[in-house]
Amino acid sequence: MDILKIVLYIIFVIDCIVLSAIILLQEGKSAGLGTISGAADTYWGQNKGRSMEGTLVKATKFVAVLFMVLAVVLNLKVFN
Repeated sequence: MDILKIVLYIIFVIDCIVLSAIILLQEGKSAGLGTISGAADTYWGQNKGRSMEGTLVKATKFVAVLFMVLAVVLNLKVFN
């Protein structure tokens, strides 16, 4: 069980570093005054899910779920 615990901790630390990096790579959500006049309906705004920003959002969700699952598993009484 100790080897499994060590491996899970290593994956957890790597996951924390990756999650921090992905969050820092993302742009801010404030689009300025352009959204008031309807400027968000551009080609870029409509296809944001296929861009690098959309990929970062999907990766953030996946890594955050992995973070939560690992945190719960590592806090189980099985490893203590």
